[in-house]
Amino acid sequence: MAHDCIAEIEIPHDLLVQNYTDPIVAIVSVTYADLMENLTNNDYFNDKAILSPTIKVVNQVNEFMCSMIPGDSVEYFSSDSICKSSQDSDGFENLHTIEFLNTISSSGLPMRKLTLKVGVPIMLLRNIDQASGLCKGTRLRITHLGKSVIESITLNGSNPSEKVLIHRMDMNPSDSRLPFQMNRRQFPIVLSFAMTINKSQGQCVGLYLPKPIFTHDQLYVALSRLKSMDVLKILLHDNMDKHVKTTTNVVYREVFRNLSVGGRGEE
Repeated sequence: MAHDCIAEIEIPHDLLVQNYTDPIVAIVSVTYADLMENLTNNDYFNDKAILSPTIKVVNQVNEFMCSMIPGDSVEYFSSDSICKSSQDSDGFENLHTIEFLNTISSSGLPMRKLTLKVGVPIMLLRNIDQASGLCKGTRLRITHLGKSVIESITLNGSNPSEKVLIHRMDMNPSDSRLPFQMNRRQFPIVLSFAMTINKSQGQCVGLYLPKPIFTHDQLYVALSRLKSMDVLKILLHDNMDKHVKTTTNVVYREVFRNLSVGGRGEE
């Protein structure tokens, strides 16, 4: 039986962020240099992002950067419920409270509480108008925050600099481990100063790895999507926030076990 292959990768000295006190402050400083001078520059945000392997770390970076942007913040809370089909068949409405549903976080699902400011970059989590190029992964910058609608302009996609109105919509988590079907009504967006590696579409100036990458070949994926290595900076640290120079790249050999020349499985 094949075993997983874990390789220890030493990062070149010129790519490493070193001599810092707070790792998040450090990776933000090198990735978003001159941030305050470029708050209305669409190209500045479109070409930059901090990549990290976990949603938790990404949220920490996004919340920190949102707090740096001048202006008042606006909070938008979701409406969470268990889908009627689940209620009828299993009676889950009596088992799980609204407070419990509010704590659920899943890839592709907006946060229970969105804290936003005018000027911050966001990313769509759902297709809202494919004919106009407003698809999952499209990045925008907020221009106005209303009570029931968010006004923004596109940063990438087929129609850059286009005004877009975003409304709340019903969404379901993609996590199949949940024993019930949940519904969250919220704006289908997430802050995109930072994003997980798998959501990157070529944007990256900072790679923040507070823990080793654990997903198959994810380090390679992060680096291969770069437009240029010239501006890349990588910050690594251990559980004590101590600077380190190496990280791991994991390859699951089972992925290749049934592959052979020509793409056909072994007989």
